[in-house]
Amino acid sequence: MLRFLTAGESHGRGLSVIVEGMPAGVPLTDGDINTWLARRQGGYGRGGRMAIERDRAEILAGVRGGLTLGSPVALFIANRDWENWQEIMAPGPEARADRVVTRPRPGHADLPGGLKYHQADLRNILERASARETAARVAAGAVAAALLKELAVELAFHVVRIGPVEVRRQVDWEAACRAVESPVYCADPEAGRAMVAAIEEARQQGDTLGGVVEVLARGVPAGLGSHVHWDRRLDGRLAQALMSIPAIKGVEIGAGFRVAALPGSRVHDAIAYREGQGFYHPTNRAGGLEGGLTNGETLVLRAAMKPIPTLMHPLPSVDLITKQPATASIERSDVCAVPAAAVVAAAAVAWVLAGAILEQFGGDFLPLIQERLVAYRQYLQEI
Repeated sequence: MLRFLTAGESHGRGLSVIVEGMPAGVPLTDGDINTWLARRQGGYGRGGRMAIERDRAEILAGVRGGLTLGSPVALFIANRDWENWQEIMAPGPEARADRVVTRPRPGHADLPGGLKYHQADLRNILERASARETAARVAAGAVAAALLKELAVELAFHVVRIGPVEVRRQVDWEAACRAVESPVYCADPEAGRAMVAAIEEARQQGDTLGGVVEVLARGVPAGLGSHVHWDRRLDGRLAQALMSIPAIKGVEIGAGFRVAALPGSRVHDAIAYREGQGFYHPTNRAGGLEGGLTNGETLVLRAAMKPIPTLMHPLPSVDLITKQPATASIERSDVCAVPAAAVVAAAAVAWVLAGAILEQFGGDFLPLIQERLVAYRQYLQEI
C-alpha cells in the first residue's frame, strides 16, 4: 500500500516526508522533486515568504544510484526562515514566548484548532495548519509522479479562474501543458493578463483572491477504482485528496456542477468501439470517471480555492484570552496562491492515481508492474 506522512511547522526547522510502498527500480532524483517544488513556489501573487524560501528536497533514504530501493523514501525540505525563528520555535523549554497569537483569523484553523487542542497561543495551531505543509505534500506527489511517468501516465494542470477573471474557452492538452509559461499558470494569454491585473488590484486594496484550478491526467487505464464499496470509488478518493488541500472548498469532475441544470441526454457520454482501440467515449463530460472507476478517457478535475484568510485589512474577531472584540491577527501571507494550488492539486492527483495503479497491478519492482500494465492495456484494446 502506498502512503505518506509529513511533519513540520511553517517556521520550524523544516518539513519531513516519509513515503512508504514505492516499488523498487523507479528513477528518482532530487531534481525530479525540486522541479515540482519550484513550480509550487511560483505564480504571480505570492508574498514575502516565497522571496525567502528556495525549496529544495534532500533525499535522505530509500534511493540509491538514482533508483528507489523499495524501502521507505525519506525527504527533508529545510525552512530558510528557521534562523529568524529558532528561538521562538525551539522544541525545548527554552523557547521564547514571542509572537504570541490570541486574535484568531476568520476562515483559518486558528479558532477551531485552538479550542480542540486547548491552546492559549494560536501559533501552536497556525504553524501546522499553514499551507506551508503543502510543500511536503508536493514532494510526496512528485515521487508518485515519477512512478506514473514510467507507466506512461501524464499529468497537466492550469488555472481557469482567479477572482472575477475566468477562462471561457476549451483548453486542450497541449495548451494545458504550456500553462506553466504563464505567470499565473493560465493557458489563455488574454485571461492570464487580466488575472495579473486583478491580483494587483486586490494587493492595492489589502485584499486576497481565490480561484479555480484544473488537473488533467491521460494514459490512465480503464478500471481503476471500484464500484463495490463506497471507500473504493476513485472519484471519492480523488475528491478527498483535493478537498484536503488548505482553502479548497469545492471539487468538480468533468462537467461538474453544470450537470445539475442539464437533461441526461446532454450529460452522459455515448459509448463507441473501434478495432484496435477498444471501447471509448466520443465525448468526455464524465471527466474520465463513471461509477467510481476510470473509463479510459482523460481525467478532468477542478478545485475551487477560497481567498486566503490573512487580510492586510483584517476582519473583526475576538481575543481568545480577554474575550473582547479585536481585529484578527496578521501573518505574512500571499495575495493569491491559486497558481500554487494548481501544482498542489496535480501532486494530490498523482498520489491517488499511483496508489490506485499499485493496488490494481501489484508488484514490488518497476519492470513487473510495467509488464502487467502493458498486458492489461493490450487486453482492453482487444476485448
